[in-house]
Amino acid sequence: MHKKTNWLGFLTACLLLIVSAGSATAYDYPFSDPYVATIVGTPAEFAAKLPKEVPVKFDTIKMFPDRKIPDLLWNLDELYYSTICQDGPAPLIFLVAGTGAGFNSPKMQAMQKAFYQSGFHVISLSSPTHPNFIVAASTSGVPGHLEEDSADLYRVMQAVWAKHKEKMPATEFYLTGYSLGAAQSAFIAKLDEQEKAFNFSKVLLINPPVSLYNSVVLLDAMLEKVPGGLDNFNAFYQGIVDAFADVYKNGDDVQFNNDFLYQAYKYRKPKSDDPLEALIGLSFRISSMNMVLSTDVLTKANYVVPKNLIIERHNNLSNYTKVLARLSFVDYFRGIFVPHFQAKDPKVTEDELIQELSLRSIEDYLRNSPKFGLIDNEDDLILQPGEIDYLRNLFGSRATIFPHGGHCGNMDYPDNVAAMVGFFKAAKN
Repeated sequence: MHKKTNWLGFLTACLLLIVSAGSATAYDYPFSDPYVATIVGTPAEFAAKLPKEVPVKFDTIKMFPDRKIPDLLWNLDELYYSTICQDGPAPLIFLVAGTGAGFNSPKMQAMQKAFYQSGFHVISLSSPTHPNFIVAASTSGVPGHLEEDSADLYRVMQAVWAKHKEKMPATEFYLTGYSLGAAQSAFIAKLDEQEKAFNFSKVLLINPPVSLYNSVVLLDAMLEKVPGGLDNFNAFYQGIVDAFADVYKNGDDVQFNNDFLYQAYKYRKPKSDDPLEALIGLSFRISSMNMVLSTDVLTKANYVVPKNLIIERHNNLSNYTKVLARLSFVDYFRGIFVPHFQAKDPKVTEDELIQELSLRSIEDYLRNSPKFGLIDNEDDLILQPGEIDYLRNLFGSRATIFPHGGHCGNMDYPDNVAAMVGFFKAAKN
């Protein structure tokens, strides 16, 4: 315990030295380095004061009762989600997680607490790129298409709401998501304009990608910063895995995803030649690995696992893991995603699909609808040069853009939580 406390204190002190001299402004989030912000997030001493406990309830729903689930994915046939109810009628807000994240990831838990504390019913949903969603709720089993994934989310929202509406009477419906979940929220809102199941009054996008393809290219490039190059990937990966033992030893409640990696970073003495970009790239690579394996096995895509090979739940997956670890998001796009859509429409091109995976494809709707708001950071790591300016122009006065915070690193900071909740509490225009 003493060792843990010393290390965390030393890490925080070192990172605080990175804060820029110009941070003495109204916005004092402590980490001006976007890589540090993305990894460390908001330490408890700087975070918004939220309830330690909220009356969250976990539940499941079966979206495809007749779907045959491969043995390896046997425990993913029902979709997990959570609800938090107020005592009486209240606005209901749907939360959508970011890439590879579950409904109960740390960022989702913080959002749940903030909105419940502010008087909302809350329903939290996993990302369509999470293995549980892929198996239990994805129509195609091939995630990544913003319009199709959003339609799947919309169906889930209606099914979950139908199951719980008697116990959580809603006065209005709101929607928000972070990262990929933010982009999907935009497409869900557009679909709802036609279907009108909820008539969302307000929709908040938190750190969305402008182009999903552009963002995954940036994330793939970060992993190329592994010391010694990608040929040294296995050793770098093993070093992170070794740090997981320290996380468990210290008793933290963690899951094997990007949040797990961030915890491992805190307990692991960084080496001078370990660039933070590589750690961020690795965290998203783990999301990609889980997504690709689930998709490949479910759809029999014959990409990593041979089409006719049946993997049982107790089989050793180490050989597949080694292959998956070297496959990028772009590899998935070209190896599974594009072939899937070209099988449906041989005329569709890779460039056309890339255009569809962008907020630009619904630009007019986003620009002209007053229901939208945006929260982002000037130094968001998943945005290519010029994309933050595009978002600023697109949303105009509806945008709140903080000077630093990396990608979602400052979501728990008091100013950010206040902006998030304030958007939904403010009177309508």
